[in-house]
Amino acid sequence: MLTKRISFAIMALVIMTSAGCGFKLQRSYQIPAALTQLSLSSSDEYSELTRLVRERLRLNNIQVVSPARDVPVLKLITDSLERTTLSLYPTGNVAEYELIYFAEIAVVLPGKEVQPFKIEIRRDYLDDPRTALAKSREMELLVREMRIQAADRIIQSMASIEVN
Repeated sequence: MLTKRISFAIMALVIMTSAGCGFKLQRSYQIPAALTQLSLSSSDEYSELTRLVRERLRLNNIQVVSPARDVPVLKLITDSLERTTLSLYPTGNVAEYELIYFAEIAVVLPGKEVQPFKIEIRRDYLDDPRTALAKSREMELLVREMRIQAADRIIQSMASIEVN
């Protein structure tokens, strides 16, 4: 009985300490109340990034509504992937790439100035021409992971907006 109380007290102390130091679970953001309802605008409504952002908005209890004058707008302006060569094999074939995923967004609050954000995510990718099929699948997975991270950063950017 005493050990139960001691373990309960230790658990309560750990929870209070972690809450008091600012610890938050990943993907748990404090979105300003003015952004709990917004309109989502994208150049490609069916892109993977748009789908991932919609999902993240839903998970953070942000309601996506139709455009209106008094509704904030999250604009997904552009997203792109670039690939640069980092190293070569002695034969001249590319050995290593750097993948760079860019996303540009803007948050438009009614009656306020547009707040732009640029997101950049980088990953290294080792290429081996002998395993082309496996490497192409690996690259697809890397790009998907980069888009997921970009969607998370978009929500994180929204949490950093100060609404006066």
